[in-house]
Amino acid sequence: MKPKFVSKFLALPLLVFAGLSVQAQDSVKTLPPITITATQKTVPEKVWNSFHSYFANAKDPKAYEINKEYLIKFMTDENVNHALFTKGGEFVYHLSFGHEKNMPEEVKDAVKSVYYNYNITRAIKVTDGRRLVWVVNLENAKHLVLARTENGEVEEVQRLKKS
Repeated sequence: MKPKFVSKFLALPLLVFAGLSVQAQDSVKTLPPITITATQKTVPEKVWNSFHSYFANAKDPKAYEINKEYLIKFMTDENVNHALFTKGGEFVYHLSFGHEKNMPEEVKDAVKSVYYNYNITRAIKVTDGRRLVWVVNLENAKHLVLARTENGEVEEVQRLKKS
């Protein structure tokens, strides 16, 4: 289960960050488009029951079948969320897309202690039941940075120089 989580966990934030980097470089390599086919489906009762037990305050959930699993997109307060469940209702992962104000103080402090002269432009909370990782987009006058933090440790994933 861990490799699946890691690959899905890294792919989405990198795609989000890559979208920001297009403006930051003079020579940009264009990658072929990625197409994910998903159809809105009637969801098995096990999946809905599991979803509601995890996310009782979810607003406007919409479910999609992807590779025999169910991705449910929903809102909580002002945050967009994605949660993936197996067809048996087992929780796989949850992504919550937010901003600096959505980060816990200790996570924000850990990031700001390393990137004190950067603004946090986006924060994505990633959980899989065992792990909690924050993926953070940061920006200052000269650079865009993608960092991740887990258990109080901050790691730089990518740095791009602005032009």
